[in-house]
Amino acid sequence: MSRTVTIFGGSGFAGRYISRRLAQLGWRVRVAVRRPNEALFVRTFGTVGQVEPVLANIRDEASSLAVIKGADAVVNCVGILQETRRQKFDTVHDEAAARIARLATESGVKHLVHLSAIGADIESDSHYARSKARGDASVMAEFPGAVVLRPSLLFGPEDNFFNRFATLAKFSLVLPVVGGETRFQPVYVDDVARAAVAGVSGGAAPGIYELGGPSVHSFRDLLRLMLEITRRRRAIVNLPLAIARVDAWLLDLGFAMTGGLFVNKILTRDQVRQLGHDNVVGKDARGLDELGITAMPMDAILESYLYCHRPSGQYTAIKESARGLRG
Repeated sequence: MSRTVTIFGGSGFAGRYISRRLAQLGWRVRVAVRRPNEALFVRTFGTVGQVEPVLANIRDEASSLAVIKGADAVVNCVGILQETRRQKFDTVHDEAAARIARLATESGVKHLVHLSAIGADIESDSHYARSKARGDASVMAEFPGAVVLRPSLLFGPEDNFFNRFATLAKFSLVLPVVGGETRFQPVYVDDVARAAVAGVSGGAAPGIYELGGPSVHSFRDLLRLMLEITRRRRAIVNLPLAIARVDAWLLDLGFAMTGGLFVNKILTRDQVRQLGHDNVVGKDARGLDELGITAMPMDAILESYLYCHRPSGQYTAIKESARGLRG
């Protein structure tokens, strides 16, 4: 008999990789999203009828319960990077996460995987990090056997980090960076999916896992690597934290003065606070090794999707080889 998993946010960046892997293992996958018509592509992850987008809002008890009922496992991938008029850190990261965990327990779900983030800390000066930490604690309280995954910076074909700065580099000669020396431990999104599969399948002991790749890099070095791969020469200019705070304050002010009509997706004050702290796996933390997963290095993946940002796109290698034939 096939097993059923409900994945909240299963059409998002990490969620789609988790959905695909579980479908390949024979699971029936319910992809719980607010707009199922925008997630129809997930059907291609499995056979006909195996993967289906279903309507659910994590802030709504009834719709959340409806998609959890009858599931053997639940995965929560929902998270936000900045607040909007309706989506708040505490609502999404703590209250909704606790609701999903409670409903999973009440519905007799066997396994629960919760996607959090490295840096989650109840004592942090960042609202985002505090809400993540509270959510992790709430999930563990409501579902003691839960597996909580805290990844560092995610990279992969649909990522919003390397692709974002690579796009910016096409139009700007300068790349401003806040917290240029802040360290990250980028982890391949499919490695996180493999970790989630371990949790869903019962192959991971309950508790918190911090997920990072095999190497640690500063923010500035990550941009240098991106520029090298995309064959672009750009100046990386470090924006002092004092100036960044003023810029972020003005952008947040625009959000407040427009009643949330302008969503600050550029730089928030909370993001400036986050960039003041390293985003790496702790020394004593359980990670990919404990899950039997060998982390994929960035060098093996980045070029496979950043090549499209090169001046000549897929023809760059041909042009570079042709230069050697001149003369």
